[in-house]
Amino acid sequence: MLLGQIGQVRQAGANDAEDVGNLFDSTHFEGYHADRNLTQEVNMGIRKVLYIDDDRLRQRAAKVTRFTPDLKQVADDMLETMRHYNGVGLAGPQIGVMKRIFVAEIPVPDDDTVEVHPQSGERYVLVNPKIIKTAPQTDIGEEGCLSIPGWQGEVERPVWVQIQAQDVTGRRLKLKVDNLLARIFQHEMDHLDGVLFTDHITDPQKLWQLSEQEADQPVLPPELVLQPAPQAR
Repeated sequence: MLLGQIGQVRQAGANDAEDVGNLFDSTHFEGYHADRNLTQEVNMGIRKVLYIDDDRLRQRAAKVTRFTPDLKQVADDMLETMRHYNGVGLAGPQIGVMKRIFVAEIPVPDDDTVEVHPQSGERYVLVNPKIIKTAPQTDIGEEGCLSIPGWQGEVERPVWVQIQAQDVTGRRLKLKVDNLLARIFQHEMDHLDGVLFTDHITDPQKLWQLSEQEADQPVLPPELVLQPAPQAR
């Protein structure tokens, strides 16, 4: 999940018939068992966000092959969770949903004195996203993540990307996004491959810890964050 404070960032239908089973690995959820059905598991509203020490954040998410009402419920819960934690993006693995889905939304500021971002207010739910083209130009911007609370760093990414995806009904989409929205999309798509924003940072001077006063969430200790990235599985 890319952190939600905007000022922190500088500048066809589905034909698959395979049964995906549960969208959750329910063995990781206290109080749930593998024989519970998906409908019972998705009605949880605001989900717990996993932290960097959870192995699921280092796993590659699986393709979504069935587009059911339960998938839409998952997307709705992800949006609710993202907004609850003041995020602008959230990927399935961050809440234990090991499927290729992410949501994004740049909020409209409540303060009338704050300049509204040109892409504010648009909600995105992308399933099975794939980058098909990237800009030759790159930009370095600050990023954070609710899976790594209390830490920020500078990450270089292409300034625009063209993406092919599906919506929650299986309808095929193609869109081009730039600037902040492109950064959010790339950040969230990294999560689907077990990659965190810290993996892009090789210079320790470009990754820093926030103070308790600056952070919205409890700050993770350095020993959890400053460890070599394991290879995604």
